[in-house]
This record gives sequence, C-alpha cells and structure tokens, in this order.
Amino acid sequence: MKTENNNLILDLSFKFALKVIDFCEALEMQKKFSLARQLFRAGTSIGANICEAQRAESRSDFIHKLKISDKESEETKYWLQLCKFSNKYPDCDELIADLLAIKRILGKIIYTSRMNHS
Repeated sequence: MKTENNNLILDLSFKFALKVIDFCEALEMQKKFSLARQLFRAGTSIGANICEAQRAESRSDFIHKLKISDKESEETKYWLQLCKFSNKYPDCDELIADLLAIKRILGKIIYTSRMNHS
C-alpha cells in the first residue's frame, strides 16, 4: 500500500499489520490461538490508530492517538518477545525489527508534535 501523501509511518504500519496477519495465521495453524488473538489485536491496531490520527480534530487529539498507537506497539513487542523466547514458535525477528523501526518513528513524531504544540 502506498498512501496518497507517501506517509512513511502509515505505509510502514500497514505493511507491518499485513505481516502480523500472516504470522498470526501461522500461529493458528500450530494451534496457538490465544497468543495469535492477542498479537493480532495489538499488532493491527498500531496502524489503525496512526490512520485515525491523520484525521485528528486537534494537535492534542493527534498526539493522543499516536500515543495510543505507541502503547499498542509496546503490547505487540511483549507478545512478539514471548514468541521469540518460547519453544516451538515461528521466527519473529523480522517482525520485531519492523516494529522497532515503527516505534522509533512514532517516538520522533510524538516528540516533534509536542515541541510544536508548546
């Protein structure tokens, strides 16, 4: 997916959500339903909140929605780390690397938005 405005964080979070969907399907094939559901919900909501932030009613609303996305990224990191360090789970190193890149960009956007908001 390419956004109309070539919005990097939207593009990265959308691609990440697609990878999360594929990974969760692999987990479900291994009958790891509980973790798959948790990861699916958290991992796909990152991009959903970033997308919602694009239509924020104010700068405060924009920052708030991105902070929710950042919280969801922390939860996603937790579920992925459980997969990484548990036995018999598929490799998720690429997902973790993608997530860390998203988290860095989100952090910069939130910081910059706060500085411009003051």
